[in-house]
Formats: sequence, structure tokens, C-alpha cells
Amino acid sequence: MGKPTGFLDYQRQVSQAQEPKDRIHHFGEFHLPLSREKQQLQGARCMACGVPFCQSGVELMGMVTGCPLHNLVPEWNDLVYTGNWEQAYRRLKKTNNFPEFTARVCPALCEAACTCGLNGEPVTVRENEYGIIEYAYEMGYAAPMPPRVRTGKRVAVVGSGPSGLAAADQLNKRGHSVTVYERSDRVGGLLMYGIPNMKLEKSVIERKVAVMEAEGVEFVTGTNVGTDLKAARLLKEYDRVILACGASNPRDIQVPGREAKNIHFAVEFLTSTTKSLLDCDLKNKTYLSAKGKRVVIIGGGDTGNDCVGTCIRHGAANVVQIEIMPKPPRTRAPENAWPQWPKVLKTDYGQEEAIALFGQDPRIYETTVEEFLKDKNGNVKGVKIVKVEWKQGEDGRSVMTPVEGSQQVLEADLVLIAAGFLGCEKATADAFGVSLNERACAATASGSYQTGAEHVFAAGDMRRGQSLVVWAIREGREAALEVDLSLMGYTNLQAN
Repeated sequence: MGKPTGFLDYQRQVSQAQEPKDRIHHFGEFHLPLSREKQQLQGARCMACGVPFCQSGVELMGMVTGCPLHNLVPEWNDLVYTGNWEQAYRRLKKTNNFPEFTARVCPALCEAACTCGLNGEPVTVRENEYGIIEYAYEMGYAAPMPPRVRTGKRVAVVGSGPSGLAAADQLNKRGHSVTVYERSDRVGGLLMYGIPNMKLEKSVIERKVAVMEAEGVEFVTGTNVGTDLKAARLLKEYDRVILACGASNPRDIQVPGREAKNIHFAVEFLTSTTKSLLDCDLKNKTYLSAKGKRVVIIGGGDTGNDCVGTCIRHGAANVVQIEIMPKPPRTRAPENAWPQWPKVLKTDYGQEEAIALFGQDPRIYETTVEEFLKDKNGNVKGVKIVKVEWKQGEDGRSVMTPVEGSQQVLEADLVLIAAGFLGCEKATADAFGVSLNERACAATASGSYQTGAEHVFAAGDMRRGQSLVVWAIREGREAALEVDLSLMGYTNLQAN
């Protein structure tokens, strides 16, 4: 702990965001990072707690607090403060394969558990992480480091999202020969097509993939394993297979009028924009456009917010976001004490932009959809909504009840469903003889990544269901350790 009084001497300071009305004219990242000197002072605010909740990754009251990767947060915070950036990078990489991703898209569970946040502002852990990894690329610390010895073992990873990439990275460093198969035209899974450029510019993914290729990982894109490439062939040619195909079945809204045109899943909408943006800077007009349209987004989470920001950049006439849950309080409720994850109101970048552009928050809380209305041509023209009340049932669980007489109609030319996902695609699991559990995820033994199919493992959202990037990385690392142990009889890989 290089500065015992750092948390008293320095106030929390974060990167400056471009003004909403300016940033909506482009799809690039819009935060100006702190200078290296100012970032070092932020590292000084860390108290090197005797019990570092920031790296705990434990569940409290049904929610995880602290980093699931068990990042050595106090250690590299202190190294940032003392200016030992290279050593900070080495400590960060011991537990996190992709800090360039998590520093941009992780909701910072570590900061929510920071002891400084108990009676003040938490340490800027995520931005310290950003400073470490970007400086590492600048100085060459993050350059490729191919393994010196190969084991002769071959592993196929199906899916190139954060879980698949983490597993591939770990196994390759161990010396196994790894091939990653991706059915899309670019590597990255939902990192590439499910998260907009504003949060994660795709050059960041491409930079890391280039490093992994230089280290010996092979990537095969445009290949749908199970159809284009038979599962039997992979099982014959590789010693082990890891399925990291994600939870790609979107949750639908089954109400009257669902067959109306111009109702799309959020992931379809976001993918079409990002692909067109990368292919030709949106010049081919093949993406699902919100330009001039009245848009209703169903879902109040991160994906719904990403849709808000993307629609605004398209030039939407208006955007409304429907949220079925009650509006969170602005400060912690007494029953939501630190170090639990704070269930408080969060206004994200898309909502900030909607407020700046349209003069009001786009979110409507405690509301659900009753019907989609169509015009004579079958196009959606409105969404009939109803307010709901949440009451405690006899079993103690909250029960949603529609409020009689609260119906209203929102005019709409485009509806985007951002209601989450319902497990993995059954066809892929069937191709490998992998059974699914009650949540439609790949079934594995408790505490294991081994499926019921011989030599086939599963990891990430495909195994645990829709989750965060940081959890996907942890799953990939743990699956890699288990695969290595099965191949070699021992392992020197570190999961967390």
C-alpha cells in the first residue's frame, strides 16, 4: 500500500465522456481517458484492504459481489500508483485473458464491492485496468508470446465469444494446438456483433485476435459446426472439443399481433448495424434502419440501452424503452447494504442520449405488452401496453399483476425485443450428443465442464446461461484447466 492516505487525499476521477449531442453523430468510443499521471493518483486511492471484497466474486443475497475472475485488484492498483506499469500488466494477466474487453464492457462488480464505496466513492478499478492494458500495448508488453513447446494434442473450440477465446488462449499457452471455429464472418461472437462499437470498437477485438494468431491459435470463420462441418469429423480429428456457442435463443414476446412486420430481436438489429458498419460504413443500406421511425424497445437491460443508442445514431424520430420491473431507487435501500451489488437507478449512455435529444428518459417502468397492432399491410403500427403491480405471493416471491384500466397504445414503426435469451441452440448440442438441462443449457456434472458426451466439454453462456463477459472468461479458463488435466493427467494452468 504505497499511499495509506490516498483515499483521503484524492477524489475519484473518471474519463471524460463526449457530450451526448456530439457523440450521437458517430459510432466510435467516446471517452477520453485520464492522463497516465492522473490515473496513477487514482491507483493511490486503493486501501489494500485486509479483506479485499473487490476480488471476492462471492454471492450475497442472490447477487455476485466482487470480481468473478478474482483479479488481484489491490496489487495492481498499487503498482499503477507507483508507476510500475509493466508489473501491473503481468499481475492483471495472471487472472484475466482479456482486460481490453472487460475494461470497456464489464459493469465493474469489483467497484461495487470496493470498501471506499461504503462511505464514499469507490476506486476507479475498471479505468485503472483500462490504463494498464492500453499502456501495455503501447509499450509492447502485450506482444505475442508463443509457447516454446508443443504437446502434440489438438483441441477444437466451437464459438469465438469471450468464453471460447479464453479457453483457446489458455490451452494454446499450455502448448496444445487449438483451432477456433466461428460461424460468423468475424471472430468475437457477441463481443463482435452483440455489443455496439460505442462500447467496444471492433479494432480492439481484432488487435487481440491478431496476437492470438501470432501465438499459434488458428481461427476458422464462416463455418457452422454441425452442418457445414460435421461433429463426427471434429471428434475424429481433435483430442478434445469445447462447445462455447453461447445462449443464442432470444426470448420472444408471445402476444396477439406478434406476426406483424418490423418486429425484430435486438441481437438481429444490433448485428445488422455492426456488420454494415464494418463492411462499408453503413453505405450498403442492408441493415435494419431506425431512421425516421418511432421505435419501441422491449427490455430495460444493457441490450435495450444499446438499442436506444444505436437507434438514435440511425436518426430515429422517437425511442421508448419498456421495462417490466419497478424503477430502482437512486440510493441503496437499507436491505441492499454494501458490499451487495447496488440495486440503484443507472442511466446508461443510450438513455443519456435520449434525454438530451428528446427531453425525457425513454424508459417506462412496471409495464408489459398486451398486443402488437398492425396496419392494413401487416406492418406494426403500435404497441398496446399495460401497467403492472408487483406483489408478494404466498410463497414469498414477487408476482406481477396487470393494473386494470391502465392500457395505452404507443405508436411504433419498429419494435425491438431485448428480453434476454433462453439457452443454447439445441441443434449444436444434438450434433455432439450433448443433453440439455431444464434451462436449455448444456448439461454438465456439478462443478465440471465435461458433458455426457465423451471428450466434449461446454463453457460460457452455453453452459451457465446468459451472463456477463467476465463470467464467460472465467468459464473458459476453468474449462481449459479441466481439458488440460484430461489430456495430460496434470495441469499447470491457473483458472483464477
